[in-house]
Amino acid sequence: MESNKKTYAFIGSYADSSNPGVYTCQYDVENGRLELSSQVDGLQNPTFLTVDATNGRLYALTEGMDTNQQRCGAASAYQVNPANGELTFLNNEITLPATTCHIQLDQSNQVVMVASYHGGMVGLSPVLEDGKIGATADIQQHEGASILSVQDRPRAHSVFLGRENRYVGACDLGLDIIKLYKLDITAKKLIPHRDVHVAPGSGPRHFVFHPSYAFGYVINELGSTVTAFSYDEDFGELTEIQTISTLPDFFEGENACADIHVSPDGNYLYGSNRGHESIVVYAIDPTSGMLTVVEYAPTLGKHPRNFAISPDGRFVFVANKDTDNIVSFSRDALTGKLIPTGSELTLSKPVCIKFAEVQ
Repeated sequence: MESNKKTYAFIGSYADSSNPGVYTCQYDVENGRLELSSQVDGLQNPTFLTVDATNGRLYALTEGMDTNQQRCGAASAYQVNPANGELTFLNNEITLPATTCHIQLDQSNQVVMVASYHGGMVGLSPVLEDGKIGATADIQQHEGASILSVQDRPRAHSVFLGRENRYVGACDLGLDIIKLYKLDITAKKLIPHRDVHVAPGSGPRHFVFHPSYAFGYVINELGSTVTAFSYDEDFGELTEIQTISTLPDFFEGENACADIHVSPDGNYLYGSNRGHESIVVYAIDPTSGMLTVVEYAPTLGKHPRNFAISPDGRFVFVANKDTDNIVSFSRDALTGKLIPTGSELTLSKPVCIKFAEVQ
C-alpha cells in the first residue's frame, strides 16, 4: 500500500516580522533539491523550529514583549497542511522572560521546551489538545560561570531528549556543563538530575544521541571539539570517552562550531564549523562510540549555523547564514563523504532546517 506521507523541509531564519521568516520546501528525493512552496511572515527572528509530524504541527521560536515592553522569548504554533505543507497559524505564547535560541518537542509531543542563551535558562510549556502552546509551566534558571570572558554567566544554548523520553538535557555554553533533567510529563516539570562537565572553555552548544547505540555527542562551540559519551539510560548518566578536534591541524584562523547530527544509518557523525566553513565528517566505531575523522567538506558558503540530513540519509543540506544560501550535498553511504549536487536554494539568513514526513 502506497504511503500518503509527504516529506517537507521547514526552514527558520533571522527576519523582521514584516518579512517572511519560516518557509516550507518540497523535497525531491531523486536529486536532492529543495523547492520553495510557501512561506509565512509575522514573526520576529523565527530562527529555530521543531515539528510534530504525527499531528502535522510546527513550532517556531520568535520574540515577544512582556508587560514592561521588554524583549522576551515566545513561540508560535502552526498547523501543517499535509497536501502542500502550507502553515496555518494557531497561536503565539510567551515562553521565557529572555529571548530564546532553541526549541524542542518531547517525543510524545505533549510539551515544548526552549533554551535562552541571554537569560541562561530553560523553560517548559504544555502543548494543548488543539496543538496550541499553553502558558509556561516550568522555568529552570542556571547559575555559575566558567573561564572565558563570554562564559561570565550561564548561557543555555539548546535542549535535547533522551532516547526514551525520560531525561532532558540542556547544553550550557557559559558553564561548560550539560545539565540533565528528569522529564515529568504529568506534572509538566523539569527535575534537576545531574551536571555533566566538559573541559573548561569548551562551550557545549548542541548534542545528539546515536540512533541505535548508547552513545551521545556534543559539539563544543568555543573549543572547536566534539566530545563523545557513553550513555546509561537507566540512571541518566553520560560518561566521557573521547574529545576530538573539528578542525584540520593546519588551520589557524578563528572558528566557532554550531550544529551536529548522526546519519540515519548510525555510521557517521557530522558537525559544522563557522570560520573554517566546513562540515567535519567522522566515522563512528559501533563498539566503542569513538570517532575518526573522514574529511572536512567545504560548505560552499559562510557561517553554517545549522544543517540537516534528509530522512532517507541520501542528502545533507547546509544553511549558510551569511551567504543566504542552502547548499545540497549527496552523502556517500559507504564512506560518509559529502559531494555537492550543484543545487542550492537562496533564502535570507537561513539558520534552521527541519525535515518531517507529514500525513
